[in-house]
Amino acid sequence: MTESPLHLLLEFDARSQRDQDQPPAFLHRRDRKFALSCEQRGEIPDARLWLEHMARLSGPGNHPSIADTTGRLWSRINAGFATAGVLLGMLTMLGLLFYDGGQRINITVFLAFVVLQLFLALFTTAQALVGWQPWRWLAHRIIPRGRTGMVSRLNPVLMARAAHFGGLGFALTGLLTLLVMVVVQDLAFGWSTTLETSAPGYHRLVVAIATPWGWLWPAAVPELALVEATRFFRADIGAGAIEPQRWGQWWPFVTMLWTTWVLLPRGLLTLVSVALVRRRARQLLADHPGMHALMYRMETPSLDTGSQHNDAADMPDTGTRTNVQPLPDSDILLCWAGAGEPELPRTLTGATTRMLQAGGAASLEDDQKALNQIEEWLRQGPDQAVLVVTRSWEPPTGELQDFLTAARELWPRGTRVALVPLGLDARKEPEAHQLRQWLRFADRVGEDFVGVSVPSLEWRPPYADQGDLV
Repeated sequence: MTESPLHLLLEFDARSQRDQDQPPAFLHRRDRKFALSCEQRGEIPDARLWLEHMARLSGPGNHPSIADTTGRLWSRINAGFATAGVLLGMLTMLGLLFYDGGQRINITVFLAFVVLQLFLALFTTAQALVGWQPWRWLAHRIIPRGRTGMVSRLNPVLMARAAHFGGLGFALTGLLTLLVMVVVQDLAFGWSTTLETSAPGYHRLVVAIATPWGWLWPAAVPELALVEATRFFRADIGAGAIEPQRWGQWWPFVTMLWTTWVLLPRGLLTLVSVALVRRRARQLLADHPGMHALMYRMETPSLDTGSQHNDAADMPDTGTRTNVQPLPDSDILLCWAGAGEPELPRTLTGATTRMLQAGGAASLEDDQKALNQIEEWLRQGPDQAVLVVTRSWEPPTGELQDFLTAARELWPRGTRVALVPLGLDARKEPEAHQLRQWLRFADRVGEDFVGVSVPSLEWRPPYADQGDLV
């Protein structure tokens, strides 16, 4: 998955919209387990890791993601603006350099056009910074709107980036067309204005404009003699006594003028627009309501209180049955979250007992391996039950419910799970109030699959007289 802030934002926004249809308790258990797995691996959970984790859980999709679809759409928009800029740059430069031998190419017109291009480039960046959308009518026609409006908040900077791509294509092809025309045609430049402007004053203006490149290419800075010699008037259609080659000596100035004040600003502002898109995407991702909810779920432990109501004034459900079921005969034993340490009841273990660990400090991959191993043992027979040892004093966790839900889907039909809560004191049975929370938990998971059993008080050290230990 790409680490582009725009891609992360769009993927996260789409995932958050899908999560709105899930129960809050399920989301809390899922994201808390992810945070614990990251902590175990020494990683700091963030949006990228969370999306990669969700992609692994969901598996490959048959349809492109919203981020890929939106990315391709904006790639087409950028390419369209760039293509239009290339064509307009060539046509515009041909128009500016049009010369039929009877008139001069006016440097003053060139200066005015360069100022216009510089103004448009700065204006495009300014509207992106303030969030104004002069392209709103176009964006509404070609860009789909999401439920959260996240894409519409990015439209100002995205449209500014597209406009700069078009402007950059305009500037590049304009420069190339200028150089080609200088080579293939004998251009005659001059300057003229209706205002009463002296040649020394005009010379000071062009020298000030040429300051950035004067040290690099002195020939591209017009001399006063050239300015005085190439002034023309409307009624003056001939070259007079001016040497013909003097009319073409303006081309270095025109080339550097276009390069310095049109091409370079467009290139720099294009890079600025790309940086603005990334910064805006990071800000929206950090301020996304779904991100705040995700961080809360990852940082807050998920506990099962036994209440089926959302109202804090409601008392926990006390209508749960109070009887436990007999301990089934099974050699498959699963210790959940470190339960059974440092000792286990003698009635739970034997020479053929096969033991696994899951939950707690175990990673999601370890939990999945345990599920697959038990599924293999159950299919080999003859066991049709699995003993899951837990700590009675710890409330049932959402991770355990997710584990059992996955087990119901994976294990053979007819398999039974016996929850075996162990007391805090290894010599005593679990307290009644602790046992009731596990009975309520079994009711919610499903009595057809999960039951609660209590072993006798014969104890032995762990792993004594056991068979294979996995």
